[in-house]
Order: sequence, then C-alpha cells, then structure tokens
Amino acid sequence: MPRANRAPVNILIVMFDQMSALSLPCYGHPLVRAPHLTALAARSVVFERAYCNAPLCSPSRFAMMTGRLPSRIGAYDNAAELASSTPTFAHRLRAAGYRSCLSGKMDFTGADQLHGFEERLTTDLSPSDFAWTPNWDEPKRLYDWFHSLQSVVEAGPCERSLTMDYDEEATHQAERWLHAAAGAADRRPFLLTVSYMHPHDPYQGPASFWDAYADASIDGPAVPWIAPGRRDPASRRLYRLYDRGEHRVTGAHIRAARRAYYAMIGHADQQLGRLRRALEITGQAERTAILVTADHGDMLGERGLWYKMTFFERAVRVPLILYDPGRLAPRRVDAPVSLVDVLPTLLDLASQQADPCLDGISLLPAARADGPAPSAVYGEYMAEGTEQPMFMIRRGRWKYVTCPGDPPMLFDLATDPLEIANRAGTSDAAVAERRLAREAERKWDAAALRKAVLESQRTRRQVHAALMRGRLHPWDYEPRRDPATQYFRNYGGPDPERPMRLPPTPRPRTPS
Repeated sequence: MPRANRAPVNILIVMFDQMSALSLPCYGHPLVRAPHLTALAARSVVFERAYCNAPLCSPSRFAMMTGRLPSRIGAYDNAAELASSTPTFAHRLRAAGYRSCLSGKMDFTGADQLHGFEERLTTDLSPSDFAWTPNWDEPKRLYDWFHSLQSVVEAGPCERSLTMDYDEEATHQAERWLHAAAGAADRRPFLLTVSYMHPHDPYQGPASFWDAYADASIDGPAVPWIAPGRRDPASRRLYRLYDRGEHRVTGAHIRAARRAYYAMIGHADQQLGRLRRALEITGQAERTAILVTADHGDMLGERGLWYKMTFFERAVRVPLILYDPGRLAPRRVDAPVSLVDVLPTLLDLASQQADPCLDGISLLPAARADGPAPSAVYGEYMAEGTEQPMFMIRRGRWKYVTCPGDPPMLFDLATDPLEIANRAGTSDAAVAERRLAREAERKWDAAALRKAVLESQRTRRQVHAALMRGRLHPWDYEPRRDPATQYFRNYGGPDPERPMRLPPTPRPRTPS
C-alpha cells in the first residue's frame, strides 16, 4: 500500500542503454570497474534478477514508462509510436504534483516527444520518424539500419565519439537543471529522468577508461561460438540478421569489443557520479530517491551473438537499483522483477495509488522485506530478426521461451545459469513445461498479435513513404532555450547568478 504522512521525495531516474547486469561489479563481475554505481549499490536495494520486458530499446522503454507489456500498447519495435493517450510515469507523477523533466534519450517516435514531461533538455539520439519500421512481409530483406558486425571488427579506443558528446550533454544539462531547481521558486518535488546511450554499440571505448584494462585480462565469452547446426532457430535468425559474411570476427575482435564495452560502462558510471555530486552540492541528496536501470543488455559475443533481440540472460538481465535515503535499508532482493514494475514503484514512492490494469506491481514491499514480489516476469519480442512474435516467461527457477513455428526452449536457471541445456521435451521437466506452455497460451494470442504487428508495420511504412515526399516536417525534438533569458540580460527577471552559484549565495536578511 502507498505510504501516507511522509514528505514528498524527489526522484532521479538514471537509465543506461544496453547495459547488462551481468557486466557490472555490483552484480558480481570481477573485472569491470564502475565505482560510482558500486558505491550507490552498497547503500541501496539491489534487485538481483531484474529483467527488461522486451530486449529492444523502444519497446522496453515504453513498457517501463507505462507499466504495461509492449503488446498492450503497440510498442512492437524501434519505430513504434507510443500513443499520446497512454499514461506514463511522467503523466502520473506530474498529476500528483511533481515537476517533471527529461534529459537524454527515450526513443520516442512521432509528434509527441514529451509523453508527460514538462521539460526536455536535449533532443533525442535516434530517429523520431517511422524509418526503422521492420517488414515481416519481406523477412529476408536487409536494411542499412539493421545491425551488422562492423561494430565488432572496428571496436577499440576513441578520444571522442557522438555517443560521448551526447551523454555528456545530457549530464551537463541535467546538472544545470538540478542547480536551478535547488534555488527555484517552484517548490514542487521533482522527477528528473536522465537517459544515456552508453554502453550501447558501436563498441568505441573512451580512451581513459579503455586504458584502465589490459587486453590480456579481458574475459572471453562464457559460452563460446556455437556451430550453425546446434543453434536454436531464433539464434539462427539473428545470425542471419547481422552476420552476413562481410566481416570475419576473430578472438582479438571479441576481446577489443568487450574491452570497449567495459570502458563505455566506465564512462556511463562517471555520468552517474556527476549527477550524485550535483545532488550533494545543491543540498538535495538526502531528499532524493534514485532509481538506476537499463533498457536491456548485450550478448557481447556469448554464443557468437551480439547486441540484444534475444531472451538469453545477457540480453534481458538489467540492473535495477533503488536508493531511498533514510527510508530503505540496503539489501539484495533475489526474486525476479521487471521494468513494468517501475511505474507502480514510483507511484508508491510518491504515495500514490497504482492502477489495477497495470502489468507490474510496486517493488517497495519487496524492497522493505514486508510484502510480496512479482510472481513471474514476462517478455515479448516483435521486431526485426523474426517473423512471429516471441514470448518469455520467467517463473521460479524456470525460463520458458516460445515462438510459433519454433520448438520451445526451457532452461533451469538454478542449475544451468548459462542456459546451455534446453530441457524442453525431457521427461524430468515435463510438468514445468506443460504448466508454462499453458500459461503462455492463456496470456498471448500469437496469431492475433502477429496480425496486429503486420497491420502496424504496413500502415507506418505507408505513412513514412508519404511524409518523405515534398516538404519535410521532422518530429525530432528541438530543445526550447531562449537566449534572451539566459546569462546577464537587460530584460528584467530574477538574478540568474544566484541559483547557479556554488556554494549558494546567502539570502540577504530583511531589516526588522
């Protein structure tokens, strides 16, 4: 139940892109360095087995923001449009009296580039139009926006990259916003979401973080390359999607890509440190809850697979760390949870009631060890690299993956965390398989969903083709800044220096 009679808490959400929990020191990785994330985790509730609900950027983010599975909101792929009429956590907390702001990426497609946020400090990084719409009508057609292995064979250090520039701009704008919020006349609690591109491919490791690792120390994939004849059908489709024969990946390439990924985690961790420092020096740290997560993971060469778009653990396990100073004691929660639980958790933090129609539940009871955790985690995939919707159920020790036309996969994660042995069809796992298969049939109508996906793809491709002719009107967000109200100007208004100065300028005392 929501907590009553408590002062409103500020909320900072920090979201990374393609950051697998299995590559983080606070989740047990022995090599990767992320000191700020590690320090925060030591003071937080760490959800050991947090999952995304879709191993792809936009569907995962939309599920997190709405508390609903992607199939319920039409979030089928990276060119899906989240309906403006669908409430997000930004809408809900704004209605509850929060000042809401977004800095960084959220992969919104369409004319609505806010989805409930009052302010947005940066543009997005990805296209906001329908150009990236998959085409299940032509499943063998390859597009130039599909992944290839070029990112792997070109992996290495860099002094500067588009991703670095973007993420540092997102941090800089968020720092400025936090400084201004500390001295603003608007005394509402804030919801600030800062969302980054790192450590998403291309695997370009910032040089200073790259140099923190020795090439010989980089660990290789726990499950190495799997021969074509031994791959499951979904993995074979992914291989065909981005391994087109134009690049030969060597062991040196794999080490370089993993080293660059670890370096990008270091850069992402640095951004988190800057945000926490801004909270501290503006006096807001002890009044601000922090939630850190990611939209999905990265296979990083495991099984020969890269990027995401699969339900193996490296692609769907994400960090989920909740810090609420003075209210939540540090602990680790072992139960499986997922990103649809974020919205009801945020509402609970804000002492608001969640809607019963949501697919997630608040994680605060589990975080306090005085209430239930979700009983199961559900995943969906309906984008490129498949011709049918794919589904995942994570319940108890089992993970069940099913797709029309494919044999099912069933893994006992308690004894087989690397998901090597498919237990589907074996006698000793028959009871679990039947139970999960029936659950999947009750939960999803695969044929109806495929029809809806195809209709959505066709209409979006038609609209995009029309909008690319004649005069263009891009949907890309343009940050709204008025130079006439920045810095020192002659048009009146408050002193711009006072709220930005650190340490804060003492307020003059009114004579008695």
